[in-house]
This record gives sequence, C-alpha cells and structure tokens, in this order.
Amino acid sequence: MKATSILAVASLLFLYSSCHNSENDWDAAGAFESVETIVSTESSGTIMEFNVEEGQTLKANQFVGFIDSTQLYAHKMQLEAQIASTTSQQPDIPVQVASLQSQLEEAETNQKRMQNLIKANAATQQQMDDANTQVDMLKRQIDAQKNALGITSITLTKEVTPLQRQIDQINDQLLKCRIINPLRGTVLTKYAEDHEVVVPGKALYKIAPTDTLILRAYVTGSQLNLVKLGQKVTVRTDKGASQYGYYSGTVYWISDQSEFTPKTIPTKDERADLVYAVKIRVVNDGYLKIGMYGEVKFAEYTGTK
Repeated sequence: MKATSILAVASLLFLYSSCHNSENDWDAAGAFESVETIVSTESSGTIMEFNVEEGQTLKANQFVGFIDSTQLYAHKMQLEAQIASTTSQQPDIPVQVASLQSQLEEAETNQKRMQNLIKANAATQQQMDDANTQVDMLKRQIDAQKNALGITSITLTKEVTPLQRQIDQINDQLLKCRIINPLRGTVLTKYAEDHEVVVPGKALYKIAPTDTLILRAYVTGSQLNLVKLGQKVTVRTDKGASQYGYYSGTVYWISDQSEFTPKTIPTKDERADLVYAVKIRVVNDGYLKIGMYGEVKFAEYTGTK
C-alpha cells in the first residue's frame, strides 16, 4: 500500500510538472507599447474650443478645436484694405494712351495719302516730310507715356508685394490657430482645457495609435538565432481566469546592443544578465492595451492553442 501511494503521488507530481511547463513554454515576454505623440500648440492665445477627451479615438486630420484669432484676422483685413487702395492707383495703360493712339492712326493715314500724292506729283516733299515727322513724334510720345506708366505700375506692384507676403504669414498663423489632430489614435492624456491661455509649444494632449501595438520583448544571446526580421510569431496575453488571448505578430526590429534584463520582464534563462530587445507588431482586436504584458513563441500562430 505504501509503495502504491508513493507511486500515485509521484505520478500526480509528474503530470502537474508537465502541465506547468507546457503553460510556460514560451520563448520571451514583454510589455505592449505604442509610438506616443504629444500634440502641442503652434499659436498663442485663448483656447476657444477644445473637443478632446481621454480615451477618445480621433481620426487623422480631424479638427478638434481652435485658438482665438480675432487680432490676426483684423490685421489681415487692414492689410487687404491697404492692398486695395494701392491697387486702385494702378494706371490703365491702354486707356491713358488711347488719345495719342488715335492721333497716331490719323497721322499714319495722312502719311499714306501724302505718299500717294507724291507718286502723282500732287504734293511737295516738304508736305511728305511733315507727315513723317508727325508720325514719328506721336510714336515717341506713346512710347514715353507707356514707359512712364509702366514705371508707375511696377512701383505700385512693389508696394503691394510686401503687404501680400504679410497676409501670407497671417494666413499661416490663422491655420496654426486651428487644432488639427495629426494621426489616428487614442487620446492617452489631456493637458489643457477650454478657455486656457496657451503659448506656442504648450502640450495639449498625448495620442498613440492603438490599431496596431508593439510588443517589446527580451531574448537572451542564446535565443538570437531563433529570431529574424519579418518573422511571424505567436503572442499570448492573459485574459484572466486561466484564459489567454492568442495573436499573430511580426518581428520588425531587433536591437544590435545588449542591455541588462529589466526587473519586471522574465526571460527564458533567468540567469541571463544581458538581453536583447525585440519589437513585434501585433494587430489589436480591441483587447490589447498599452502596458499589458505578453508572451512570445518564435513560431507562427496557426489558430490553435
């Protein structure tokens, strides 16, 4: 009886040990993280609207608020009025030389008539010379007036150009008064509220994409030959009550330098002092959270546990 009892206990211990080892037969472990982005202001003033809450999912290029831009807009209106006033002084060259142009056309008609009369010996050379002189004089007057009006037009254009550049700068500042979310993700932390006065560089909120998370795991030097870039791996997370979630992941980064084992991260070889970080992309089904722990098996997930 005593031998039979000892054999039964040994069998149970063997089965427990086998199951325990099976449950922990994973190659590496780590924590999920994401690329966090702090969105800051690019303008100064009072926040007039700020539609951001922690835990909220925002789209890329989504409008989430704006900063008071009344003074900028008033300055822009003033500059546009100055441009309109200056532009109104621009000479209308065709209109202002129309009178001389009409006189030139009459003089050229008279010139042709004299040429015909000369051929018919009905006019003198003096009359022909006077007609030619009249045409040349009017052409020079038109050229001189066009040149003067052109200089005036260029001068006024040069006066308008710096005003337009100022408007371009104000338009850029007005755009920066709009708070536009730069990427799709979840708001992790909110740093500002409506009606606060902010300055350029003031942090408004922190956002991170959560559609795909990054599992930063650690392997020992002896495990490096098991890992390669682009490798498909299996990731497991704890869902509580002895339940696990299984995911497919892809290795996209392997550190080329070793580091001391983080105290909170177990490794395959607990005696290892130096480990290498590995980053694995995992598509999030909604259950994965930043900071959650995960385990890695360097074998592709097949859908079976």
